[in-house]
Amino acid sequence: MKKILITGADSYIGTAFEQYIQRRGEAYRVETVDTIGDAWQKTDFAAYDAVLHVAGIVHVRETDENRDLYYRVNRDLTIQIAKRAKEAGVKQFIFISSMSVYGLESGVITPDTQPQPITHYGKSKLEAEQGLESLQDERFRVAVLRLPMVYGKGCKGNFQLLLRLVQKSPVFPAVHNRRSMISIENLCSFLQMIVDSGMCGVFFPQNREYVDTVEMAKTIAEVLGKRVFFSRLAGLAVRLLIPVLRPARKAFSTLIYQDCEQHDFCYCETDFESSVRSSV
Repeated sequence: MKKILITGADSYIGTAFEQYIQRRGEAYRVETVDTIGDAWQKTDFAAYDAVLHVAGIVHVRETDENRDLYYRVNRDLTIQIAKRAKEAGVKQFIFISSMSVYGLESGVITPDTQPQPITHYGKSKLEAEQGLESLQDERFRVAVLRLPMVYGKGCKGNFQLLLRLVQKSPVFPAVHNRRSMISIENLCSFLQMIVDSGMCGVFFPQNREYVDTVEMAKTIAEVLGKRVFFSRLAGLAVRLLIPVLRPARKAFSTLIYQDCEQHDFCYCETDFESSVRSSV
């Protein structure tokens, strides 16, 4: 039996993985501990084979006032928990990082692309990765997942913005692009594989195929039973805004991990259309 501790209560990814793995039968035991307060410090980490660390500050508008919070939670807390896990003899530590460590809002990320984060979120995640790397050895394996956009039922972030746009507007910009994304179902399947194998390293899990925002919007509109006109004129306007407006870049620019279809760690348990339909 694999015994897994999720550090970070009520997180979207942690909750989804707990529900997913519980459906896999008695081969797994999964528990969750809150990281707000000292509950995690009272936990017996020695009882677990793997720790999935999902606690973090994300989807919070960055300000001068909350800058330090990113580093206290995303970096310092991560390293503290990892040290506690290592001292207790936990064999594997899985860290949810982000594509944001590259500091790109558009473009193509290749194996030669060096991380250059521009936000406190991205910087704090990268610094956490670096701290975890210094802890890794033959008995304590660290798996870092640099996730692209995660979407699924009840998720936060850009998918919800896209969903609201389709719900409220009769017109959608016809701006075709390519995005590396991963559905929550595929991410949970990937996490199970990482736990089962005990693998370590840096991973880039994503759907088998790149996602076109227009095709995603069309599927959402179909599920909602809503008629939406996909306008080339509106698309032209958006293209003019992409270089100057960050929200336009985040929604409509191309941002991919190179050679998605050939990548060893693309996951396709659930196909794109089905995953979008189950997310609305």
